[in-house]
Amino acid sequence: MNVTCLAHPLFVTWKIGRDKRLRGCIGTFSAMNLHSGLREYTLTSALKDSRFPPMTRDELPRLFCSVSLLTNFEDVCDYMDWEVGVHGIRIEFINEKGSKRTATYLPEVAKEQGWDHIQTIDSLLRKGGYKAPITNEFRKTIKLTRYRSEKMTMSYTEYLAHRQHHHFQNGIGHPLPPYNHYS
Repeated sequence: MNVTCLAHPLFVTWKIGRDKRLRGCIGTFSAMNLHSGLREYTLTSALKDSRFPPMTRDELPRLFCSVSLLTNFEDVCDYMDWEVGVHGIRIEFINEKGSKRTATYLPEVAKEQGWDHIQTIDSLLRKGGYKAPITNEFRKTIKLTRYRSEKMTMSYTEYLAHRQHHHFQNGIGHPLPPYNHYS
């Protein structure tokens, strides 16, 4: 099966350094062709995540890139009906101004942060722009969708080694340049 013909919702996450600090993460819940989706969201998450300045060439050796393909979406009635470390969650809520807002965390986020269900929901509400006090009654109004993901991570060093290996496998006898802008 040709995996590039498959369509999936996906997120691309960049982390940097030994402590793997978040450096960018953007994706889509719309199913996209993997080839075009990866190309688009790899660049978007690297250069246009509003929480961070655009990545620079100097950062490349310290970067890790993860691709998460999102699967098994389930709407649930109870905002607590998901498992930390197993499910990603997407919430939809009406903010204090009456506007519909959404926010998501991938499956690994709550576990990496050491959060329980309530801490995760409250953090997600704040991420989505909710400014009012968060009450248990308000949490019950949230529409929650849980999902899973298939995730693969590669460091820049691993990427270069993989690329070099395939270059020689294809019978091209000279090394690749270490960096080819946006290819």
